[in-house]
Amino acid sequence: MARWKPPPPKSSPYITPEGAAALNVELKDLWKLRRQEVVPALTAAAAEGDRSENAEYIYRKKQLGEIDRRVRYLSRRLDSVEVVDRIPANQDKVFFGAWVTVRTESDETIEYRIVGADETDAPKGYISVDSPLARALLGKSRGDEVEVELPMSRESFVLDRIRYS
Repeated sequence: MARWKPPPPKSSPYITPEGAAALNVELKDLWKLRRQEVVPALTAAAAEGDRSENAEYIYRKKQLGEIDRRVRYLSRRLDSVEVVDRIPANQDKVFFGAWVTVRTESDETIEYRIVGADETDAPKGYISVDSPLARALLGKSRGDEVEVELPMSRESFVLDRIRYS
């Protein structure tokens, strides 16, 4: 039986200026700080002798691989993203970067910000532009109702407020 799975759909290439800055900071931190700590430790562990039974060497080699993998990803991602740093002319509709306040069927209000896939952060209320709720809200105006298919249920939301700041 084959275990092949189709690749996940590509995420949107959009990112906020804050998200791009955070990715740049992470890339510099990985390259200048973390990697420069691991390489000397790896060299020292390699000099201790038999590498096949050297736990420190195996750990440091794995750690360096993880750092290099993330550096490659961030470098490619930063080359391919488009920084959206302008506020739309029509601020009465939901576009990328908007803060939106929605009301649920149970009359609970929740505020979200529609951001790029690399900057989602649930505790802050940052949702990906590729998420079902964000896709349903894009282009909508205050007072519009949207129905969203969530993993466990189908829910309705009313758009209460839109702001760009």
